[in-house]
Amino acid sequence: MAIDEHGLALGSASPAAVRHYDNAIHELLHFRAEVVDEARLALDEDPGFPLGHVLAAYLGLLTTEPDDARAARERFAPFRADLDTSRLPPRERAHVEAVESLLDGDFTTCGALLGRITEEYPRDALALAAGHQIDFFTGDARALRDRIGGALSAWHEDDRHFGNVLGMYAFGLEEAGHYDRSEEVGLRAVELDPRDVWGIHAVVHTYEMQGRFQHGIRYLDDRLDDWSTGTFFNVHNWWHYGLYALEAGDTARALHIYDTVLQGPDRTGTALEMLDAAALLWRLLLEGDDQAERWAALADAWAPKAGEAFYAFNDMHAVMAFAASGRVAEAERLIADRESYLAEDRPGVTNQAMTARVGLPVCRAFVRYVRGEHEEVVDLLYPVRHHVNEFGGSHAQRDVVQRTLLESAIRSGHADLARVLVSERLNLRPTSPFNWLKHAEVTEALGDRAAAAAARTRADGLRTSVPGHDR
Repeated sequence: MAIDEHGLALGSASPAAVRHYDNAIHELLHFRAEVVDEARLALDEDPGFPLGHVLAAYLGLLTTEPDDARAARERFAPFRADLDTSRLPPRERAHVEAVESLLDGDFTTCGALLGRITEEYPRDALALAAGHQIDFFTGDARALRDRIGGALSAWHEDDRHFGNVLGMYAFGLEEAGHYDRSEEVGLRAVELDPRDVWGIHAVVHTYEMQGRFQHGIRYLDDRLDDWSTGTFFNVHNWWHYGLYALEAGDTARALHIYDTVLQGPDRTGTALEMLDAAALLWRLLLEGDDQAERWAALADAWAPKAGEAFYAFNDMHAVMAFAASGRVAEAERLIADRESYLAEDRPGVTNQAMTARVGLPVCRAFVRYVRGEHEEVVDLLYPVRHHVNEFGGSHAQRDVVQRTLLESAIRSGHADLARVLVSERLNLRPTSPFNWLKHAEVTEALGDRAAAAAARTRADGLRTSVPGHDR
């Protein structure tokens, strides 16, 4: 019986297939494109290798692209048709069941089944990595923390991938609000494996959530060679750099990142990249900076991606691009299509619930924002603001929804609501210049010019503070 790198038995696989499978898991944990080649080579060596087929299916499903998901279903179907699951070891049988749930669009059941696997097999790196991404795509902060935390004691410092598991745990800690612990664990993860881009990403998120933008810029600058090239995650970490630049008041730097990376010559055109581009430009739009040419090009890129309902979080960013570029009719068509999608009988499809609960209200609100209908934006976003996590993404990504609600509250004259929203932000992140500038706008609207002037001075001071003193 074969054994994988982490000591788990494989019921049926040739030694060469196991070697490529282990390589694939290594590349998966580092978000490198080589995972695809290694997964293919594992199946070339052993076409009946169950976990090889499961891994290939996960790779197609977790891109959040409908075409990739369809191709994954088509590849998996003939293998599944010939498979007698009763002959599989329990762990592999459970993986087949989990990935079938995901193939059917049921993220929730897949995540639960993967959780059961890691209860019994906490060193199953594939179950941990796939489950962690499921938790991310469903916005489940508790599961992001506890899925990894519950397995962590079975891993050891001398494991090659201990740092990667710590990196996942650090991100879960951050999303669950444990910022000091997240920073500690994330820094340790990157110390163990400097190329752990997910661990770097976890630390970057922690600094973002604390408003420590200068610390984040230094951290990314110091590790530029470790995270900026060679992985699926380059663009997203550059997006975080762009957020720091905006917080620092350096719009030119943020747009340079947009033009050279987010929508640069090496872009792949994936939804995961384009949503970062839309999210950066929308933050500028909220501050009255209409990047018309960039929006037009981005809307063109979104057009072939937005036809089919698959992941509501992507829909929001497509609507941003259509609405901000003046193609409101296309945004409205997408919304109408998703309304029809909700009427379809698709039992267990997680995205339907995401679309109904959060996706459609947010999409409608963004169209109304562009139209200047700020009362309607408030009416749509205020009821969902505390459960917007249900359609996935991170706190940093979903902050674009909260900022839109705040801006519409200000523009519609809801000064008291705006005061509450700013107060919430300011007391969570008192070192954020953006929060102090919004505090200035609100206090001025309430007639307190002295407080507004003091808030602007505070924002300016934070942007020019001496590096190393941003705590």
